[in-house]
Amino acid sequence: MAQREDLRELQTRLADRLSQARNQTAVGASWLAVKISGKNFLLPLSQSGEVLGWSGVEPVPYTKPWMLGVTSIRGILLTVVDLARMLGLPVARSEQVFAGASVVALNPMMGVNAALFVEQLEGLRGSNDFSQSKDKPADAPEFFGALYLSANGEQWQELNLQLLANAPDFLDITV
Repeated sequence: MAQREDLRELQTRLADRLSQARNQTAVGASWLAVKISGKNFLLPLSQSGEVLGWSGVEPVPYTKPWMLGVTSIRGILLTVVDLARMLGLPVARSEQVFAGASVVALNPMMGVNAALFVEQLEGLRGSNDFSQSKDKPADAPEFFGALYLSANGEQWQELNLQLLANAPDFLDITV
């Protein structure tokens, strides 16, 4: 009988924590902040999926250089995209960078089994973390959103992962 009460108490505590987490996310955080090739990016939480530490990928032949390979998350194969290479950003990575890297899956609701290689997770951010925003540059890719400026002067580029997932370049991985 004591075990039942303990189980109910645990379930109640978990339900309370989940409710608090939902409320905090809805009010405060809107983005997952990441670094890719030294640049700051914001990934919308509503478009992001699971985040895992880097454990390597299986290379896939005859694909573009920015397609790192495939990995399995909970039995589902995902292509892992090196967004830095896709955008033409400089890429110089050491073992130390890979040790701190992560893979951020796209939300499964988008219908694309893909993930992004990110060099560093910077935490969650909300609109109150930024002093101003401006439109994306005219020559920026379609999937770039607004450009945000933090109080300490850092620029953060929002990415629309839904537009990225539907971009012809993103979908065409073969050479």
